[in-house]
Amino acid sequence: MRLPISLLCLTLSIIPNSRAIFADDAYEIDYHHQLLGIPQTHATFFHRPRPLDKPTLLYTLSDLGVIGAVNPATGEIVWRQLLAYDKVDRPGFFRPVEGEGSVVSAIDSRVDAWDASNGKANWGNTFAGTAKDLEVMEKAAGAKGLKDILVLFEEAGKSTLRKLEGATGNVAWEFKDESSDVPLQVSTDVKSVYLVALHGAWGGYNVKVTVLDPATGKKTTEYTLSTKSDVHSAEDVLLVGANSAAPIVAWTDKTLKTMKVHILGKSGEQSLPLKEVNGGISNVTIHAPHLIQSLPHFLVHSQSPTSNRADVYHIDLTTGSITLAYELPQLVGQGAISTSSQDANVYFTRFTEDEIIILSSISHGILGKWKVTLEDDHGALIQGIAEVVKKASDSYAARSAIVTNSGDWVLVRNGAEAWSRPEGLSGVVAAEWAEIPQFESLVKTLEEESHSNPLSAYIHRVTRHIDDLRYLPGWLEALPVRVLNSILPIEVGTQNTRVVTRDTFGFNKLVIVATQRGQVIALNAGNKGSLVWSMAAQAMSSGQKWSVQGIFVNNKQGQVEIYGTLGDRTILNATTGEIVGKHEEADFKPISAAVAVEDESGTWIMPFDLQGKSIYDVPSNLAPSDTIAVRGPDGDVRGIKFEIKGTTTEQILQWSFLPRSGQKITNVVARPAHDPVASIGKVLWDRNVLYKYLNPNAILVTAIDDVASSASFYLLDSVSGDVLYIATHEGIDTNQPIPSALTENWFAYSIFADSLSTTAALPGSKGYQLVVSELFESEFPNDRGPFGAAENTSSINPSDIINAEPAIPHVVTQSFMIPEAISKMSVTQTGQGITTRQLLCVLPGVNGIFAIPRTLLDPRRPVGRDQTALEAEEGLFRYKPFIEVDPKYVLTHKREVIGVKDIITSPALLESTSLLFAFGIDIFGSRVSPSAAFDILGKGFNKLSLVATVVALWLGVIVLTPMARRKQINLQWMS
Repeated sequence: MRLPISLLCLTLSIIPNSRAIFADDAYEIDYHHQLLGIPQTHATFFHRPRPLDKPTLLYTLSDLGVIGAVNPATGEIVWRQLLAYDKVDRPGFFRPVEGEGSVVSAIDSRVDAWDASNGKANWGNTFAGTAKDLEVMEKAAGAKGLKDILVLFEEAGKSTLRKLEGATGNVAWEFKDESSDVPLQVSTDVKSVYLVALHGAWGGYNVKVTVLDPATGKKTTEYTLSTKSDVHSAEDVLLVGANSAAPIVAWTDKTLKTMKVHILGKSGEQSLPLKEVNGGISNVTIHAPHLIQSLPHFLVHSQSPTSNRADVYHIDLTTGSITLAYELPQLVGQGAISTSSQDANVYFTRFTEDEIIILSSISHGILGKWKVTLEDDHGALIQGIAEVVKKASDSYAARSAIVTNSGDWVLVRNGAEAWSRPEGLSGVVAAEWAEIPQFESLVKTLEEESHSNPLSAYIHRVTRHIDDLRYLPGWLEALPVRVLNSILPIEVGTQNTRVVTRDTFGFNKLVIVATQRGQVIALNAGNKGSLVWSMAAQAMSSGQKWSVQGIFVNNKQGQVEIYGTLGDRTILNATTGEIVGKHEEADFKPISAAVAVEDESGTWIMPFDLQGKSIYDVPSNLAPSDTIAVRGPDGDVRGIKFEIKGTTTEQILQWSFLPRSGQKITNVVARPAHDPVASIGKVLWDRNVLYKYLNPNAILVTAIDDVASSASFYLLDSVSGDVLYIATHEGIDTNQPIPSALTENWFAYSIFADSLSTTAALPGSKGYQLVVSELFESEFPNDRGPFGAAENTSSINPSDIINAEPAIPHVVTQSFMIPEAISKMSVTQTGQGITTRQLLCVLPGVNGIFAIPRTLLDPRRPVGRDQTALEAEEGLFRYKPFIEVDPKYVLTHKREVIGVKDIITSPALLESTSLLFAFGIDIFGSRVSPSAAFDILGKGFNKLSLVATVVALWLGVIVLTPMARRKQINLQWMS
């Protein structure tokens, strides 16, 4: 008996209530790159998490505002905390508290102390202004209690120095400098606190030093160093030493011929010559210890674009004189140097292109030297820090954490690579799916053969098959592994992560990501998100971030086109990452949008400037016929049409939409480019049909009013500009995220409001709400609304009447309370749209991704009563105003995925399965089956037993066939 199609759809809609994915697929089909960001040298260090422990952890504050601890033995993250992602552009500060089990951080206006072993907060405090420096005060001999913290702030253009109690974070004393000097750094020695600032105006600064009493914070003295001819910004001051027996201030002259050094607390300054480097000195850095007990030695590192050299100096604490101790030879490359201390000993670790060298600050003798051997090509060295351990009287070991220009963080132990972390993957600002290019080229070849004459097509095909024979040995070599993988329940053999081939189910796809540092990276979504290629597409200066307007993939040509907001355009080969084309900087023109349009020749990209006009002159043969919705210069949304006039086109403003006075548009979403609809109606329990309002031109506009604390959601027709639906909510916290999503015939958004505005189920409640609205052509079953049974409709003229009113959908809305804020929404995609959709929500509070089944969000669920048997047959159940974060719908499981900016989805070849990819600081990818995997066997299916059964049956047939034939012959003779 054939099952009714309505019963099949009902079954698929109920299946998701069991679980989101197969239990044995957890941590198998998904992948997670747990990242920190590029470590900052000034905030990266080795530190003992417990004073009595010998092992150390590697700590860092990254360029993305993430602090964390890494196990130096394995490279695994021990703990991490997200402090200020996308909120500040300042580097922040991170310091160890020597001899205690804590570390402290300061970024923006926040100061925190953390347990060094597990990352739990000991205390935190927020102040006005911006942190300019953070230092740990050393205790006097015999003093009890935890070490106090010094934090320098810039508040309203003035310097404020605070001493915080190490145990509680409370302010012990506060010093405010009422002058308009630029705060630079704070430093201490055994008896004083030094506040260093820049005194003067534009054109040159003098360095002013204010000496404070460490117990009371009272100013004891103040003096100024004459540096106006050499110091024009804070970057011109090379070093302000801190927590040293002899802290120094150093700067160079304009010509980089001489370095001048002043010892804080002493009088005068000393001039030290900078010796020549091949190629001319381009950069000078100073490396000094940060411990009171360390010897007062420092190293001057001079670099040119092609070479580098160094000089080591000693400070005499009695006389205050500075003398050259020894010189390090000039080497090829810029190199890098790191300083480490062990008790009073100071060690300098020198990194070259292929060697690591350890020296003592006392003499020039080399303590250790290793040839660097890396397992992979990580790129050139940018920076590094080292930990030197004295193993015996003449034996040393070194662990070096090196950052390369490809974004890898590599730990080298005595010259050999121990592990590497792909931190360059962090900070992704845009991503897009790409099909495997080589298969697209085969399709293109077959199309060409079909359009040629039979003889040439036959010759071309035979030639192609002969050429394909070169792949036969590799195919035969991989055949046993493929056969075993199709039979055994475990994976056999290894896969080359750099080679991507399409699989039977469509799981193997490329994900092209662009990072804020100008890198473009391709990941293999079918192989745990492994890196396929990486390319530096844009050169970004220090502190600059790449803002990407859009990534567009041309699967037929196998190319990726990336547009930046500054007007930069880069075209890359999707297979290799090779740059095919690039706009010169002189051609840059800022853009507000880049839209993929279609014409007879295919799909191409049309960028729009800040005024909402196309940057390019569009010829008549490329003029898009559709209306394009873009953001206007006045904060509006406008519809653009291109009118053909001869061989040229003219851009015409079709419509413009501005929300009510006081509101500003914060978000505009449209239906996904791939959004198929399997059914045009919803079958009710009585077999009547509610027809869906399916408008491919619908867009959802979010507008907020900060003064009135309200938010409005406008559903627009992007062709005519007509307003189809408006929902307004009062008592909104506009500082909270307000994400939205639009698909098929429904949309959803999340707000933080005082009370539910669409139902009286929870009067007076306050919290995060999820609002879902479903659109129908009419509120009555079997009614097609004003369109009737018309095959074609027009958004401009919905009926035969001129200037007729637009066809307004019937909207059914329901609200739900949710326990967490939602920062981003997306929807699953499948090939034909038959599978029930899921709403994917990013929960930043728990650092997870939550998949909400569509059945839970059905706004037609009965309110205040149980469902009837007929409603249950339709798939409806009683409305509950609260949606819990059910663990079985948390796609990230126990993982913490931090800093997620967006989620993109893509259909697989299996109708049951949708691919998802979340990006931001972390990378997360998975496969979801909203209606369960009804068209693929689960991983627990025993394929070996099936094969054994078939083989046994085959052998049984072979053995029993002669016996049965003999028996039949005997029966005939007996009869």
